[in-house]
Amino acid sequence: MSEVWLGYLLYLIALLTMGGIYSILTVGLNIQWGFTGLFNVGIAGFFAIGAYTSALITSPISEQHLGGYDLPVAFGFIFAMISSAVIGYFVGKLCIRLRSDYLAIATIGVAEIFRLILKNELWATNGPRGISNIPRPFEDLAQPWSQLLFLTIVLIILFLVYIISQKAHNSPWGRVMRAIRDNDKAAEAIGKNVEKFRIQAFMFGCSLMGLGGALTAHYFKFIGPEATEPVMATFLIWVMLIIGGSGNNLGAIIGAFLVWTIWSGMEIFTAQLPPDWAVKATFLRIFLVGLVLQVILQKFPLGIFQEKPPKRD
Repeated sequence: MSEVWLGYLLYLIALLTMGGIYSILTVGLNIQWGFTGLFNVGIAGFFAIGAYTSALITSPISEQHLGGYDLPVAFGFIFAMISSAVIGYFVGKLCIRLRSDYLAIATIGVAEIFRLILKNELWATNGPRGISNIPRPFEDLAQPWSQLLFLTIVLIILFLVYIISQKAHNSPWGRVMRAIRDNDKAAEAIGKNVEKFRIQAFMFGCSLMGLGGALTAHYFKFIGPEATEPVMATFLIWVMLIIGGSGNNLGAIIGAFLVWTIWSGMEIFTAQLPPDWAVKATFLRIFLVGLVLQVILQKFPLGIFQEKPPKRD
C-alpha cells in the first residue's frame, strides 16, 4: 500500500474511531437529557474522571503522578465507568433537585472544579503536562492494523451501549424516566420516587461519559487538561445530540458521526492554508458547526431523528 493511500486509510479510521467515542458520550447525554430532562453541562468533568482513572491504573509506574499499576486496559474501562458513576451519584445527591437552569450552572461549576484539580495537582496527575505512556490495545502491531483493531473495539462497545440503552428506553424504567421528564409532579403523585430515578439516570449517563473519556485516553496514549476543555468535551456533544434528535439513541449516534465529520473535515481545509490564516481559520469550525445547527433546527426542530414511542416488551 502506498503512503498516500495509507494516509487516507488512517484518516478514515481516526474519523470513525473518534466518531464512535463521541457517539458513546452523546448516548450518555441522551440518557440524562433525552430520557429524563436533566440539563447536564458538566460533561467534561465526568469525561475527565473516566480518562484519568483509566490512565492512572493502566499506565506504567511513574514518579510524575499517582497510579502506575499497569493493569489491563479492560480494567481501566471498568474502573472509569465505576468512578464516574460514583462521582455522579454524589453530584446528583447535591444538585438533582435543582431546576434545569440551576442544574446546568451547578454542573458547569462541578466540571470546572474537576478540571482545575487535574490541571494543578502535580503530585496526582502531573498537572498541565498530563499523563503519557497510556497503553493502547494492539499498539505493537503495524499500521494500519493497530488502529483498525482499536476501531473495532470502539464499534463493539458502541453497539453494546446502543443495545443496553435501547433496552432501558423500552423498559418500564425508561417509561418512568420519560414520565418524570414530561411532568415530574404527576410522576411523584402516582408514587414514583422522582429523586431516586433521576439519580439513576444521572449515574448511568455519567458512566458512559467516563467510558468515552477512557477510550479517548487510550486511543491517543495521552491525556491532559486540554482534552477536557468545554468546547470539545461539552459543547460539541450537546450539538451532536440536538442535531441527531434528543430522546432517540440512534439519532444521538448519527448526530455524533455527522458533527464530528464536519469538525474533523475542517482540519483538512485549514491544513491547506498559510500558517497565519490557518490559526484564524480554526475558529471557523465553531462557526460552521453553529451554522449547521441553525439550518437543521429550521428544518427539524426536534432533530433529524425525533423521539419514537417505545416498543412494549
